[in-house]
Parts: sequence; C-alpha cells; structure tokens
Amino acid sequence: MKYSTCVCFSWSLLTVAVIPVSLGEMYTSLLNVKQAISVERKLIDYLKTYIDHESERLEDVKRFYAKVSDLHTELYKGPATAMANPLVAFTLIKRLHSEWLNVVHSNEAQENTQALRSSYEKEEADLPKLEDLQGAAQGLMRLQDVYVLQVASLVRGLFQRVTEGQPIDIYRPAVSVPLSGDDCFLVGKVAYEQQDYYHSVQWLEESVHLFRGAGGEWIPENAGTLEDALDHLAFSHFKTGNISYALSISQELLHHDPMNGRVLQNVEKYERLLVRSPPLSITDHGLKRPTSNNLRTRDTYETLCQTQGSQQMHFKNPRLFCDFFTNGNPGLLLLPVRREVLSLQPYVVLYHNFITDTEAEDIKTTAHAGLRRSVVAAGEKQATAEYRISKSAWLKDSAHSTVGKLDQKISMLTGLNVKHPYGEYLQVVNYGIGGHYEPHFDHATSPSSPVFKLKTGNRVATFMIYLSSVEAGGSTAFIYANFSIPVMKKAAIFWWNLHRNGQGNEDTLHAGCPVLIGDKWVANKWIHEHGQEFLHRCSLNPEE
Repeated sequence: MKYSTCVCFSWSLLTVAVIPVSLGEMYTSLLNVKQAISVERKLIDYLKTYIDHESERLEDVKRFYAKVSDLHTELYKGPATAMANPLVAFTLIKRLHSEWLNVVHSNEAQENTQALRSSYEKEEADLPKLEDLQGAAQGLMRLQDVYVLQVASLVRGLFQRVTEGQPIDIYRPAVSVPLSGDDCFLVGKVAYEQQDYYHSVQWLEESVHLFRGAGGEWIPENAGTLEDALDHLAFSHFKTGNISYALSISQELLHHDPMNGRVLQNVEKYERLLVRSPPLSITDHGLKRPTSNNLRTRDTYETLCQTQGSQQMHFKNPRLFCDFFTNGNPGLLLLPVRREVLSLQPYVVLYHNFITDTEAEDIKTTAHAGLRRSVVAAGEKQATAEYRISKSAWLKDSAHSTVGKLDQKISMLTGLNVKHPYGEYLQVVNYGIGGHYEPHFDHATSPSSPVFKLKTGNRVATFMIYLSSVEAGGSTAFIYANFSIPVMKKAAIFWWNLHRNGQGNEDTLHAGCPVLIGDKWVANKWIHEHGQEFLHRCSLNPEE
C-alpha cells in the first residue's frame, strides 16, 4: 500500500528571493566546509606568528635567567663581600625593582596574546557555529544508519558494514582519519541531548573505550572526560532498558568519586528497579533503532541507497532501451544525445553527457554567491528541515550564457517550453555533510503549495543534471518504482511528475540518498503545465 499522504513534501523557492544566511549552516554545503579550510590556514599562520614572537620573548627570558643564575653561582657566593661593592648592590636593587617586574608582567606577552586573539576574532564570522558541530555529528549518524556502517570501524577511519559476521568495506579511503575519544563523545552527546539513546550508547561506548588505558584502567589525564562520558553512558543505557549495565557503570563512577551524591542516588534507584524486575538478558536489551513516524518508506529507501545504483535490467523488460536521440529537432541532428530509458512507470530517462565539464563548472561557480540553506514547504510558508540537508541557488538565464544554453538544450530534448514562468529558474544544489533529501514528490500535492505561486499550474516534469561525481553514496532513489540511479557527472535525468490527466504520479516518489564520500552538485529545472498545451497534450486516460 502506498502512503503518499504521509510523505514529507517539499517545494523550493520559485523566485530569486534572498534568504538571509542564518547561523550554523556551514555543514549544509560541502562548498562551505571546503572554504573553512582556508580559514584554518589563516589561523595556522596567526598561530605561527604568535609562536615566533613568544619564542623571541622566551629567549629573552632565558637569557635573563642565565644571567641571574650565573650571578648567584659566581658573584654572590659570599653575599657580604659582594654587597660591599656599590655597583653590585646597585644592579641587584635595579634588577629586583624593574627587570623582574618586566619579566613577570611583560607587556610583550600580553601584546602577543592580544594580537592572536584579534586575528582570531577577524575570522570568527567564518568559523563553524554550535549548530554546525551538531549538524556534522547528525550527518555521521545519518550515514551510519542509511549505509549500516559499523561505529567501531568509523572510529578507525574506515567505512565498513558487517555482513555475515565479517566487516566488509563499503568504501576504502586513501588516508584513514581515526576519531579521538573527544570526537566520539561529542557525537554521543549530540545524540544524548536529542534523547536519541540508540546512537548515544554506541558512540559513548567508543568514547569510553578510547579514554581508558589499554587494560581498561583509568588514565589520570583522561579522568575528567572519562567520568563525563561514563555518566552520559550510564543514563543512556538506563533509557534503553539496560538497567544492570547502567548500575555497573554508576558503581564504577561512585568508586572513583565516592562523594558524588547524584551518582549515589542513581545507584540506589537502579538497585531498587532491579529488585522489582530481574535484569534483561543480553539479547533482550540489544539496541533497537527507533522507528520513523515521518518516513514509512524508510526500509525501501535505505535499501536502494545501499545498492548505490540499482537500475532495472534491460533483459527483464525489453521495452527499456538505449539510443542516440534527437527528438526530431534539427539542433540535435549533428550531435544527438545518448538516451537510456530506465523506467516506463514512471517514465524516467537518463541522458548521458548532457553537459560538458566546462559548462558544469560555469554553473557551479555562478551559483556560489547565491547559495542559501535549502527550504521545504511548511504549509504556505517555507522553512529549513533536517530531512533536506543542502544549499541551493537560483539562476536566471541572464546569470551566465551557459544557463541560457542549457535551457535551450532541455527544450530541444523534451519538446517543452522551459522559459520562465513556464519553467522555473535553474536551481543549483550543493549537498552538505551526509547531505540528503528524504523521499518526496516534486509536484504539488496541496492547493496551498508555493509551487502554484507562479500561476502556471503544477510541475509537470523534472529535468535534473548531475554537475559533479561522488566517490560513494548520493544516488537518486525512486521508492515505489524500486530502483536507484548513481551520481553520473555530466548526465541528466528526466521524468514526468504528472499523468496526462493532470493527476500526480505517485510512482515518482524519489529521494536524494546521503552523500557518503564526495561533493555532490545537481541542477534542477522544473517545468510547469501551462505553456505546454500544444506540446504535451492532455488525456483522460489515468494510465497515461
């Protein structure tokens, strides 16, 4: 049974309205994350300058120390004799009055610190905010869930899934970047604060493991952070029903901090609960991922994402084919486009090498300045949402000559009128950390949808262009049609959103899978009903 009314529908802006950049949106676009690298390079330069200046100051301090030490070793062996010399007495008084003061209250030290602080503050506006840190952590957990990644492997910098008891590489990076105990604790704490104890238990367990010594002992320099991690872990286990383990952790905490009244109360509480009901077996309190109330198609969606491109096999349906397509347009006769029909219901076509590398770069570069957090429909208004993590910009055909050329080529291939307002401006999208767009329709399903603000009817068709490639993840999944399309740079996908009778085609429910590795850019051209009256004729047949 299809649950079309339960899907979170979303519509992008139909005009080139400027959306103010709010705090904490770096994680929603990999372009912004890359730009943060240059910010850190500046900070490294500032720190190097600080270290150089401080090194010079400390060399002066060392020279002063050596001078004073030598005086006490050689000249002041006999204090009475030394002080008989008025020059020695004068230099001692002068040194104690001013030179030591300069060392202890060095203006230079304060100036060096202030210079570093001022340099940092100059870059502060471009630094990640708390929301970015939380969003990046949520991105890791999203990738963990959708691609069934093993947390212990992620901590070691590997992307692995356990299959038949064996870890299998989903992607092997050229350089593995392991996570620290602090890194894992932060991810676990983000989950904890959202009352997501399924994830907090897994990440806090890894954090505790890294904070402990090789034999599981407490390491003095990690004692504070280990105590904090264990405290969060104990409560997380309690919330997942594993009271006996919560008690064990709390008893360990109490052993190291016997005066902690709150932990003592927790121990007493857990002991009372265990008296009332026996502890669960290991299999009973195994972690179970919470169900999703908003995403009833989650299992199908994630399975399609995991296959990373599961197109229908042509031999299973001989009506699926490839050809060189001109659509009868003279402009394509000398340079036809390779067309691959991927699905008949819904009708989905893949155009290979639709765009050149240069054109793709032109579009991305032109969009940079206009990128804003992607929004979704919230009634008649629009808002950001965690089920869509990306930034987007809207380009008129006047923004760059390439935009106009693409509009013309789209029109030749589809035979449709794509000029504004019959076609929306080109939307360019850059995905963020674990960037995705959960299952949705492109066409409007409510009369109050912003899609009707153009007064040109519903979105009859979608033309989506891949402007980049990715190393893993990011497929476009058609949920009810049960196939997915991997990201193919320079290719484009076209599908009809509406039946010829104007009704929405539920089989077009689709999603952008989370990007596992890579920088995903796409461009969307949404084409409306009006303006197509003699180009895409209507029909009363609900099957067409």
